Amino acid sequence: MRAFSYQRASSIDEARKASLQAGAVLLAGGTTVLDLAKCGVMDPWLVIDITHLSGLSGIEVTDDGVTIGGLAKMSAVVEDDHIRSAFPAVAESLSLAASPQLRNMATIGGNLLQRTRCSYFRDPGAFPACNKRNPGSGCSAIGGVTRNHAVLGTSESCIASYPGDLAVALLALDATVDLGLRKVPIDAFFLLPGTTPEKETVLQDGEIITAVSIPASDAARNSTYLKVRDRQSYEFAAASAAVGIEFEADGKTVRDIRIALGGVATKPWRARGIESALIGKVLDAGAIEKASQQLVDDAVSHGDNHYKVKLAPRVVARAIMKVGGML
Repeated sequence: MRAFSYQRASSIDEARKASLQAGAVLLAGGTTVLDLAKCGVMDPWLVIDITHLSGLSGIEVTDDGVTIGGLAKMSAVVEDDHIRSAFPAVAESLSLAASPQLRNMATIGGNLLQRTRCSYFRDPGAFPACNKRNPGSGCSAIGGVTRNHAVLGTSESCIASYPGDLAVALLALDATVDLGLRKVPIDAFFLLPGTTPEKETVLQDGEIITAVSIPASDAARNSTYLKVRDRQSYEFAAASAAVGIEFEADGKTVRDIRIALGGVATKPWRARGIESALIGKVLDAGAIEKASQQLVDDAVSHGDNHYKVKLAPRVVARAIMKVGGML
């Protein structure tokens, strides 16, 4: 890791302007930036500290929903009583992410922008071919060890999975990302790799995540986040699902259902086909399992990660049953 210059921004505008310089990066919690600099993926010459900017770390509750500042700590959001009661999937996704020490440091904005844990991406010395790091160089993961890689949304250029938990819950609950001068639905915020896997989000030069807004809904209040992983703590998802359900007055028929997946795709993945199949239906195990299976109709596996094709529908089905009071 080379020596770099340090600048503490005194305003959002100052941070935006400074970040436009070549080789400049923003520093909030630092849990991603420092890791990438240490392993040689990032090589910043200017680090812009935005941790002390005012007005970006609050949690604002209204009748319409909640707005969470981009600099709010993960731990603060997890511990917020309103988040836990009105948006349980969000609280659960954060509580199952990282470790307590990291949650005390990492910010909401930084969490959304975390980079893949693909071992080929994070080891430029051993694997120089990586289209995320060096566009056009190839994808070392294809043909390699792929247990943690994606089976949905992949391309010939990249099969790296998006690692985060929070974004999955936010996607299920139709959150919006505030970039200061514009707001973007989270479903449009993340990009598929296609032929340009180096472009992971629609974030443009000079833009900063200032807040995330989540609309209030009955589905959000009746939601959960289920995470399946190789070990019980401090591990990324092999597959995860965020599910929220609103029932009709009979308490049985699905009026609204929101489903998003993590750990199995190149970006947080909305399962709208399953949603459409279950709206207006009375939930039962057979219908849930049949609808969930369509999730992987277009899945593409690469050797070691084939187990995710079977795992993903099961995780979705179990999350739906949990929210539906069937477990």
